[in-house]
Amino acid sequence: MSPVTEAPVARRPAQTRRKRGEGQWALGYLEPLNKNEENKKNDDGLNVRQRIIDIYSKAGFDSIDPADLRGRFRWWGLYTQRKPGIHGGKTAILEPEELDDRYFMMRIRIDGGQLSTRQLRAIADIANTYARGTADVTDRQNVQLHWIRIEDVPAIWDALDEIGLGTTEACGDVPRVILGCPLAGVAADEVIDATQEIETINEKYIGDPAFSNLPRKFKSSISGCSAQCSHHEINDIAFAGVVHPETGEAGYDLWVGGGLSTNPMLAKRLGVFVRPGQVPEVWAAVASVFRDYGYRRLRHRARIKFLINDWGAEKFREVMETEYLGYTLPEGPAPDAPEDHVRDHVGVHRQRDGRYYVGFAPKVGRLDGDAFHRIADLADKYGSGQLSTTNEQKLVILDVPGEKTGDLQEELKAADLSATPSVFRRHTMACTGIEFCKLAIVETKGRAASLIDELEDRLPDFDTPVSINVNGCPNSCARIQTADIGLKGQLVTDADGNQVEGYQVHLGGALRGGDAAESGFGRKVRGLKTTAEDLPDYVERVLRRFSENRKEEETFSQWTQRASDEELS
Repeated sequence: MSPVTEAPVARRPAQTRRKRGEGQWALGYLEPLNKNEENKKNDDGLNVRQRIIDIYSKAGFDSIDPADLRGRFRWWGLYTQRKPGIHGGKTAILEPEELDDRYFMMRIRIDGGQLSTRQLRAIADIANTYARGTADVTDRQNVQLHWIRIEDVPAIWDALDEIGLGTTEACGDVPRVILGCPLAGVAADEVIDATQEIETINEKYIGDPAFSNLPRKFKSSISGCSAQCSHHEINDIAFAGVVHPETGEAGYDLWVGGGLSTNPMLAKRLGVFVRPGQVPEVWAAVASVFRDYGYRRLRHRARIKFLINDWGAEKFREVMETEYLGYTLPEGPAPDAPEDHVRDHVGVHRQRDGRYYVGFAPKVGRLDGDAFHRIADLADKYGSGQLSTTNEQKLVILDVPGEKTGDLQEELKAADLSATPSVFRRHTMACTGIEFCKLAIVETKGRAASLIDELEDRLPDFDTPVSINVNGCPNSCARIQTADIGLKGQLVTDADGNQVEGYQVHLGGALRGGDAAESGFGRKVRGLKTTAEDLPDYVERVLRRFSENRKEEETFSQWTQRASDEELS
């Protein structure tokens, strides 16, 4: 049976079920065990597109079936956004219909992060026409719009179709956007160019009903970047560029089961070498294992990380190869650790063709349609009209002649898009937060932007890379567990006994790349929280203590592992 073209079947007799199974299709659990699984069985999420075009966009918001509104719309990149004015303390108390606004967040998927200025201008026009100018760059290389009306969705889709972009499976229990290096094909020190692998998977499998009903979201990363900017350690599936030590052939090391949220886990190496051209079928085999053996009984255990954590890498590899792939992959090496712990592409750097790329830093990814037009102007004026988004909420303009890099930097700086940002601006990220997100408890974007300003003013000479990731809830969209300073939004008690916005603090998270042996999640000091108002004071205090007490060449993450609770408070 082909795992990607035929419906899954029971692989063992139904009578072999355990008393409390995990809802695995391959073990005979074909009946839905919760409401989400029932909704997906009733109607594939991909089918809602036609209802949006034919019915909902014409009849308006009140005509939308609730099962579509809060479920299947996600398959097309649409979430209702949070109704303004609802306090964070109500997030877990109110019913969904009480939190829903009549507007939507729309996520445009940009696989591999690669864009032309024509595409960027079209997104800018969509943002200004339909989204009140909003256009945030996310930490998964997407662009998110807000204030979208259901009546305007078909027109937006038409505009995106014209430029080769879309929102297919940008959300939902499906293969989400595929992360890739923004410098694929141009980086001077690239191990291998993964562009074709990403394009093939996108064309062949995204929107395929064979993978439109997975147990949960499925996040992919495919990159040959020597800096390992796509973070293979924390994706559901990742292919990291390696060179086979015996043949000298460039290919990929396969990782499965990374993910953060409330139960973070690092991905596990399967120990195989995947040759160029094999990546799409190996990707499909892993996705098929997840589809058929993934846990569907409890949503909080439905990510692939729980399956491989229970099975182990050896069993997962055996099932993948024997039941789905049909052949054995050769053994392969782990990727070498990057030379630099800073795994982004900010600044001016030489390309393999002698030209340069210029990476620059909007504040926490917050942009708008007018800024997108300005960036497109600069990419056309100084480069080849090609640019990329990164998974650090940054952008890169490609193909800039060396003699033009200085002028481009000056124009970027004038537009508040510095290519030589402070360490605070370069290394601070924030999720959407309570402004638009129905899961959020606290504000994030504005808080993180003001924190950057405060730290630049208070610590103007601080130059050690320290990442500060700000999240509005426990779900870790902004990767708080892997940051030097991770801030998880919650309500805290201030000095006067009032419940106010604040953050639980995680310290010393690190992704070191390579075989992930030195990677780890941040340390939680018992009771260490800060109010939002006191956040700049806290961060300044802990960074000053680090500067005063660090050993030579010691990173912030390393210092936090030996520092006392008092030093970290």
